[in-house]
Amino acid sequence: MARSETLRSYFRASAFDSGELWTESAGGGWATAIVALLLVSWRLLRLFYSRRIQRASWAQGSFEDSALIASSGGGSSSGVSEIISDADLRDLMISLDRNLEGDDRWEHVIDRSNDLVSYKAKCYRPKDEPLKYHSVTTFENCSTELLRDFYMDNEYRKVWDKILIQHKQLQVDEDSGIEIGCSMKKFPLLTPREYVLAWRIWEGKDKTFYCLIKDCEHPLAPRQKKYVRVRFYRSGWRIRQGKQLSVAVPGRDACEITVVHQEDAGLNVEMAKLTFAKGIWSFVSKTNSALRGYSSHPSRSVLVPALLRLIKKVPSDLEPCDETRTQETRQSEVDIPKRNSISAATKWIANGLLVAGGIIFLSRGRATTIGAQLAAACMLSKFMPHGAEFDQADRTRSRPDRRKARRVG
Repeated sequence: MARSETLRSYFRASAFDSGELWTESAGGGWATAIVALLLVSWRLLRLFYSRRIQRASWAQGSFEDSALIASSGGGSSSGVSEIISDADLRDLMISLDRNLEGDDRWEHVIDRSNDLVSYKAKCYRPKDEPLKYHSVTTFENCSTELLRDFYMDNEYRKVWDKILIQHKQLQVDEDSGIEIGCSMKKFPLLTPREYVLAWRIWEGKDKTFYCLIKDCEHPLAPRQKKYVRVRFYRSGWRIRQGKQLSVAVPGRDACEITVVHQEDAGLNVEMAKLTFAKGIWSFVSKTNSALRGYSSHPSRSVLVPALLRLIKKVPSDLEPCDETRTQETRQSEVDIPKRNSISAATKWIANGLLVAGGIIFLSRGRATTIGAQLAAACMLSKFMPHGAEFDQADRTRSRPDRRKARRVG
C-alpha cells in the first residue's frame, strides 16, 4: 500500500497539465494554427503535384516512355488494330529526327564504314528503362524498296542470320496493316529468348518507309519453359534515300535506315553494352552481304505481294515540310526540360517556404508555445532528412504501370 502511494506521488510530481502545451504564451494559439496550416498546405501541394505529373505521364504516351502491352484474349482484328496507332508513328518520327550531337546523355558506341556500308550508333540509358540505341546504317547502290523488303522478310532472315532459331506468323490484320509474329533467338551461353511482336509499316513521300515494332501477347504463342520471354521491346526504323540522307551527296545512289531500339532481354546493362559494341560491326557486315544477294532470292517474290497489301500511307498531317519537322523536333526537346524546370522551381519554392516557416517558429523559443515548436520540429524532421525519399515516392506513384495490358478482342 505504501508503495502504491509512493508511485502515485511520483507520477503527480512528474506529470504536467496538457494545456501547458498550447497556452504557455498569449500568441501560442495563433502560432500553432499557422504551423498546422503549413503542414496541411504542404500535404496538399505534394498531392496536387504528384497527381498533375501522373496525368501528364498518362497523356504523353510517347514512343520513348510508353510501354503498352497488348494482351490477347482472342484473335479479333478490332483488338489488333489498337496495338499500334498513327500517334505511335508521330512519336517515332520525333525520336528519329532528334538531334543527338549536343546531348551529353547519349554515349558514342561505334562509327565504322567500308566501300559499301557505313554504320554509326549511340546509346543512352533512361531512368528505370532499358538501354536505348540510335543508329544510322547507309547502304551504297541500294533502293529503299529493296532494303524495305529485306528487313521485312523473316523467311530470308532465317537463311542468313544464324541467331534466329525460328519464326512464325501468328496473325495479320489487313485493315490496320498490323502483323503479329513469334521469333526465337539464340543467346550465347544463355537461355534462348522468345519474342512475340506486333509491327506496322507506313509509306511516306519520296519512297520513305517507316516501321514500328513492339512487344505484345497472343493466344497462339503461350509461354514456354525452354525460352525466356522478352517482356519489353520497342523498335522503329525509317528508310530513305537521295537528298533526304543524313549526308546527302549529289548523284549518290544510296539509302539509309535509321533505327531507335529498346529491349529488355534480362541482361546486365554493362554486359549488353560491351557485347553490342564488340559484335555489331560484324553483324552489319553480314547484313550487307545478305542484302547484296537478296534481290534474286525466291522468298522476295512471295513476300512483296503480301507486304504491299499491308503498307499504309503516312497521314498527310504527319508529313510537314523539312523546316517544320525540324522546328517541331527542337521544340519537343526544349519543352521537356522546360516543364521539368518549372516543376522543380515550384517544388523548391514550396519547400523553401516550409523550411523558412519552420525555422522562424523554432527560433522564437518561449515566444511560441511548446505545441507550436513540437509541430514545427516534426515538420522539419519529416521534411529535411527524407525529402529525397518523398520525391522518389512521388515519381514512383506518378509513373504509369508499364504492365497494364490492353485486351485484344
